[in-house]
Amino acid sequence: MTVPAGGFASPGEGIPFPLLRVESDAALPAEADVVVVGGGIVGVAAAYYLAREGQRVALVEKGWVGAEQSGRNWGWVRQQNRDERELPLARHSLGLWGGLDREIGADLGFRRDGLLYVTDDAAELAGWERWVGMARGYQVHSRMLGAAEAAARVPGGARRWLGGVESPSDGRAEPTLAAPALARAARREGATLHQSCAVRGLETTGGAVSAVVTERGTIRAARVLVAAGAWSSLFLRWHGIPFPQTGVRATAFCTEPAPGLFRGGLSTPGFTVGRRIDGRYTVSIRGRGRIELTPQGLRYARQFLPMFRARWSSALSFGIGRSFFAGPEALARWTLDGVSPFERTRVLDPAADEALVRAALTAMAAEMPALRGLRVAHQWGGWIDSTPDAIPVISAIPARPGLFLASGFSGHGFGIGPGAGRLAADLITGRAPSVDPRPFRHARFAEADLGAPAAM
Repeated sequence: MTVPAGGFASPGEGIPFPLLRVESDAALPAEADVVVVGGGIVGVAAAYYLAREGQRVALVEKGWVGAEQSGRNWGWVRQQNRDERELPLARHSLGLWGGLDREIGADLGFRRDGLLYVTDDAAELAGWERWVGMARGYQVHSRMLGAAEAAARVPGGARRWLGGVESPSDGRAEPTLAAPALARAARREGATLHQSCAVRGLETTGGAVSAVVTERGTIRAARVLVAAGAWSSLFLRWHGIPFPQTGVRATAFCTEPAPGLFRGGLSTPGFTVGRRIDGRYTVSIRGRGRIELTPQGLRYARQFLPMFRARWSSALSFGIGRSFFAGPEALARWTLDGVSPFERTRVLDPAADEALVRAALTAMAAEMPALRGLRVAHQWGGWIDSTPDAIPVISAIPARPGLFLASGFSGHGFGIGPGAGRLAADLITGRAPSVDPRPFRHARFAEADLGAPAAM
């Protein structure tokens, strides 16, 4: 693995893994064409594309670029099992991933090595088969595998599966590299970057956005993109704008360097594993997590109930934790001249679930004996922000001219991050959108046009 210039750091508390360091600009600009709130993969991609088009961009992040969910995911860049409404954006984003390394002159770790899912669940297998048939209409050529083929695709596997599906054109990138490298590229294109600088709120003139108030001062701007991940709903609610969003606490870990049995990613019911470019494996369990009862969750519970019924069952646990009292879904009041919740929690860093780590290690050892005995190098928790239909919002907010939202990516944000940032930039500048933005409009929640929940 080649370490980019600047090296890696954990630039403060709350980052339980090495993260590519990005330097900030010394001073806030007095004025910008666009302010991007949030330094995750979508925010930095939007800042990059906006800056390339000559926009004066200020990218403002309360903590550090890539330190929350954009640095904590599996790194999968996939079309496989995407909701049909999201599939054009996934395809567009996959194409962007393929050229970004050369375009920005940095290795994001993207490798199109394929993804493989296997199962013993006949209903799940039938669902994948329906998806493969639908996806052919979008020129996505995944293929179904029988029991013998699925077993042959799992190197060193110790069991025979009912079947599976493989998507050879999909791949993965490195979460600890991608958002920081894109932030660096945005700075080279002229954007300014301001880390450890929370945005407290917006100022308006005649109902339209006119400025962004940060803890370090005010930036005059007529256009603002909120790409604040799990914090977006709280920020918008302070401005009287509803955005149904809830979070699932997830767990993942990476191993010490291990034998290279395969490239790409493998998902089984007991564990999900992806080969990293540094010779380690990132491991998790698909669909497993914890939903914590929070004031925000209660506020939007009725809208999320169909999703919970359709997508999640015994794979999720429920309970009350610290998030009821602090964090993005708690009750909070603040003023523009006072300390905000975004300053109290620089990096949202939920604890890893030790039971899930043990379960994934046990399943991996049983199903792939060649990986037995691997030790955990780093483990971490993440907070996956979701919408009721598991489709993101990438949209203008008509009730507040000049305000745009790109959030609610429901565990899909890393893979579609470049495409989502490109689409957000299109909407902000008024150029022809790269994909149809209608499925991602904010207004669909008021219209109750949610459709069926997306596949996990």
